[in-house]
Amino acid sequence: MSNVKCIIVEDEPLARRILEGYISRIPFLDLRGSYEDAIDAINHLREHPVDLMFLDIHLPAIKGLTFLKTLTNPPAVIITTAYHEYALEGYELSVVDYLLKPFAFERFLAAVNKVKKDRPSGQPYMESTKDYVLVNIQLKKVKVYFSEILFIESQKEYVKIVTLDRFYSTKMSTHEIESLLPDSLFQRVHRSFIIAIHKVRSFNSETVEINGNTIPVGRAYKHILKML
Repeated sequence: MSNVKCIIVEDEPLARRILEGYISRIPFLDLRGSYEDAIDAINHLREHPVDLMFLDIHLPAIKGLTFLKTLTNPPAVIITTAYHEYALEGYELSVVDYLLKPFAFERFLAAVNKVKKDRPSGQPYMESTKDYVLVNIQLKKVKVYFSEILFIESQKEYVKIVTLDRFYSTKMSTHEIESLLPDSLFQRVHRSFIIAIHKVRSFNSETVEINGNTIPVGRAYKHILKML
């Protein structure tokens, strides 16, 4: 597979250095530029299109997501930010992944591997606009949109997908459906529950509440509470 040409758009010098270091450790990434504001990045993209952009949200002059909306033919985008509340908007813009600072190299690698997996050998990256999961319900394929899901509950060999006004029961494991969901929007908080993190209204160290439903938080998943 050909290398993935990428740029960094990040105004914090330390964050830029960390990204540059991570990129240097991945053979298929080819860093073509590192910029502290969107204006310089626009000039680069106009003359030298790339496959992937690492984009901070809080930039001087033009904010990251505003900048992204101005691009008529954007590259794949991985958001890098300290603010989780923009994840849903970012996903609606078809970003590949949403990395919350500080993120470890392993998490960074998982994000860029999505670009590698979705990009055919020798072909430019084309963004996925998929914003739903496709599940089997009573001999039909049903689209369940990410924005509608509140939480998912394991029920033996089935999972129950709960939305605001209905639920769907489909034969698959929580591991299977978890692999189909963007981790910028969904996180497992218990061996039997996956939640839409932006639908949480309140929480404590033991439970989260979503639309009147109290969901337990397992001991191994306490760290997820930091994302809420």
